[in-house]
Amino acid sequence: MRNFILIVALVLSNNAALAQSNKMGNWLIYFGNQKINKNWNFHNEFQYRSYNRLEDPSQLLFRVGIGYNLSDNNNNILAGYGFIQSYLQNDSLKKYINENRIFQQFITKHNLKSLLITHRFRLEERFIEKDFKLRLRYFLSVNKPLNKPTLDKNALYIASSNEIFIHMSDRLYDRNRFYVGLGYAFNKHIRAETGYMIQHTTNNTQQQFQLIFINNLPF
Repeated sequence: MRNFILIVALVLSNNAALAQSNKMGNWLIYFGNQKINKNWNFHNEFQYRSYNRLEDPSQLLFRVGIGYNLSDNNNNILAGYGFIQSYLQNDSLKKYINENRIFQQFITKHNLKSLLITHRFRLEERFIEKDFKLRLRYFLSVNKPLNKPTLDKNALYIASSNEIFIHMSDRLYDRNRFYVGLGYAFNKHIRAETGYMIQHTTNNTQQQFQLIFINNLPF
């Protein structure tokens, strides 16, 4: 735990320097996944995204959903709703765009020796002001415990992921996000991560510092 706090402090100080030079944005993320019973679960999520400094917002994102385990806890289907408010950069009036989003997803998990691997396939129906868009997403994550065989209490781990976004339109490619970070499991239900993400779109490439809190406490 002491080592994790030290690493987080070093990353935060480095991010502060980058933010002052307008090179990196910040994402503060909360993921909740509460088990209702053996088959059902409730997903809840909040993200605050900023351009360069925490007081310069880029997006606010809320997402909720209800999931069902197909066979065991490693195979889950889920349907949900998201609300996203995006702020336009360098706009003196701080104009924003609202998006209502419906999504469906399938998650499957498996182990490869000490690696914990997750695949997520998601379809999104996006209602952006007066526009409508369909998008597909594929997310692959790999977690590697460093000091324990599993993500149990006091486990330190490396987290990495890649997600590609595909438009269901003439312009197929939307964006790609690659992330690598360091995580700490307070127990089998509560984890925290800090890491670095590169997001590539058709227009530019952005760097993002992420601080993530994961809550899997059951109801």
